[in-house]
Parts: sequence; C-alpha cells; structure tokens
Amino acid sequence: MSMNFNSKADGGEEVLTAKGPMLRDGALKGKVAIVTGGGTGLGREMAKTFAHLGCNVCVASRKQEVIEDAARELRQFGVKALAVPTDVRSPEQVDALIERTTAELGPIDILVNNAAGNFTVKSLDMSVNAWKSVVEIVLNGTWFCSQRAARAMTQTGRGGVILNIVSTHAMTGNPYTVHSASAKAGVIAMTKTLAVEWASLGIRVNAIAPGPIEDTGAVRQLWPDPEKAAYVLSQIPAGRMANKAEVADMASYLVSDYASYITGSTFVIDGGRWLSKGAFSM
Repeated sequence: MSMNFNSKADGGEEVLTAKGPMLRDGALKGKVAIVTGGGTGLGREMAKTFAHLGCNVCVASRKQEVIEDAARELRQFGVKALAVPTDVRSPEQVDALIERTTAELGPIDILVNNAAGNFTVKSLDMSVNAWKSVVEIVLNGTWFCSQRAARAMTQTGRGGVILNIVSTHAMTGNPYTVHSASAKAGVIAMTKTLAVEWASLGIRVNAIAPGPIEDTGAVRQLWPDPEKAAYVLSQIPAGRMANKAEVADMASYLVSDYASYITGSTFVIDGGRWLSKGAFSM
C-alpha cells in the first residue's frame, strides 16, 4: 500500500513531503502499541502508520465513540485494534488500560504518550483548575502511563519503547501557554531521566517536539483567527506547517528496531521555527 502526502508552500506550489511509508512493510509486524490520545489528530495518524507497518494497536482516550471509530479504521490494515476509554490522570484507569491491552493484544512493546491538553490564557488570569487540568494530563498522565507500561515491559523481559509527544514551546517559551510549556518541559526532563534509568531494562525513551501541524485541533484551538495563523506560518523558515504523516513517520522510526541505539533524545520537527524565534505573538 502506498501513501502520498503533499503540502503547499506559501507560493502555492506543491511541495513533496513523502513518497510513501518511511519504513519497509512489516517493520512493526507483531508488535503491540498503546497510543494515548489516539482517536484524533496526530495520535490517530501515528496509530494508522503503526498499523500499516503491521503493529497491533490500542488507542486510548476519554471519548469512547472517537476511539471506536479509530479502531475500526486500524483493522482495515489487517491488524488487531483495541479501543479503551482512559483518563490518563487516573492511575487506576491506566492500570486497566495496560491490563486489557496485554490480555487482548499481547505484551506491550510500544507506548506513545500523546494525550494532552492546552488552551491559551493570560498567566495572571489563570485559575488553579486551569493550571491543574493541563499539568495533570500532560505531566502526571505521561508519568502514570510510562511507569505502568515499563513495569509490564520489564515483567516480559522484552523491554520496549516509550515515545513522548511534547512541544517546542517547552524549550522556547510561548505567551499564554505557561501551563502547557511547564508540563511539557517536565516531560522532556522525564524522558532524559527515564532513558538513563531504564536503559539496563531494555527500555528506550525518546520524545518528539512537533511545531504547528496543519489540520489539527491544536492549531485550530490555539490560533483560530486566520490572521494569527498566518503570522505563525510566517515565522516558519520552511514556509509551511507540517503534515501529520511527516510526524507519524518520525514516530514510526523511533519506535522501530531501526532506532535501537537511540534513547533520551528529543527530536524537533517544526521546519526551523524554534530556531528563528523564541517568543511568538498571539
């Protein structure tokens, strides 16, 4: 099965971004992955890419109908797919996610911590609940899922891979997103720390920091105004936003055996935006 992905540059011409799958067919065959926040956007795209490469996938999210629809789509690739409603803020629900995935799909090889929450708010106006809601999903949720998945990976003796989805504003800062930037920065620190501690267990831990990705809820939520979205686009040296497939291809490489010597790293995928500006107008 071939895939073709194209995006338009500022001038309107087509820019070829991918001719097909990054890895050979079957590169993830027989592996089992959990993708949190896997029902929509980038999470769903990563799950689809993994399934195309032969991986059995559990998609987790709080919205049952969304992940059920995603699982049906994944099964079209001839793999097993499972939808498990999960609030990653709850250790008990995360435990249930790990147990059900193991029981129905087999031992877990891959965890992608993609569940997130973000919205713009002036720091001086931010409520306690607004701060907690994002930090608990992004930082606490990533920790709960990582710890539980690592325990399961250790019990099998097979090790595994954990991939955290963060953001460049964790490194550069960004107005009106202090809750998200702080939580994502914590996840980057977690990535490095666990990579060192868990290397002897055969568990690799890496992160991807995407910039704005076209046609995703995050972009529409953070920059709903076309003028602001155009300004953000103007700050990207590559002249365009990423598409979901480009980021999913990088994710598939990092969770594959081709990346077996890579751990503790955060990979920026943003067309050079984080290098051009450290702060952005909202």
